[in-house]
Amino acid sequence: MNIFDIALYQPLFNALILTYLYLPGRDFGIAVIVLTVLIKLVLYPLGVQAIRSQKGLAQLQPKMKEIQEKFKNDKEQQSKAMMEFYKKEKINPFSGCLPLVIQLPILIGLYQVFWKGFGEAQLRFLYSFVPNPGQINTTFLGIMDLAQASIILAVLTGIAQFFQGKMMETKQKSSAGSSGMSQMMQKQMIYFLPIFTVFILWKLPAAVALYWLTTTLFTIAQQYIILKKHDSPRI
Repeated sequence: MNIFDIALYQPLFNALILTYLYLPGRDFGIAVIVLTVLIKLVLYPLGVQAIRSQKGLAQLQPKMKEIQEKFKNDKEQQSKAMMEFYKKEKINPFSGCLPLVIQLPILIGLYQVFWKGFGEAQLRFLYSFVPNPGQINTTFLGIMDLAQASIILAVLTGIAQFFQGKMMETKQKSSAGSSGMSQMMQKQMIYFLPIFTVFILWKLPAAVALYWLTTTLFTIAQQYIILKKHDSPRI
């Protein structure tokens, strides 16, 4: 057993089996959704940090543009001034990427769980305290086999990803104007990421798409709560 199996595959495999076993009705899709929400709750503080960082960067765009214009002929001095500016404002420009970096190994681990299946060879990865589930029915609500690819879930995930990006774009525009380059890159990501998401999920087990869709919907709700609280007038 390699390090990846011990650190990610085995814990996720056992967590999914436990969730499946103790949920009423033993619906595999509901188990995937519940496990996803639990993972998001564990990562919630990182998600809050990322959203606040994106919000902070949006509000500081005009000052950042001033620095870029001031040192446009001296890239080295421009980079130094930007780093000093980030330090002064206590903003980490890379913190918004942290949840994605952490979530990617989890996504790969879940892909391995669904790809390898739940046969006898995989059940040897069960911890001693996890009961053997026997035959697992991988259908969701009795209508969709999550072990097979689903174009419907892939497209729904892409749509959710699009609305997540548009939501942040709207909030950023309302808080501050951004540079032309920044706006152009943001628009490209808003349209490119959903298409890329659908492309990635097109041939993967539908359980991965269900995990991704649940994660995106959770993040949309998280963004709404945090940004609404951030924008609320203080009395």
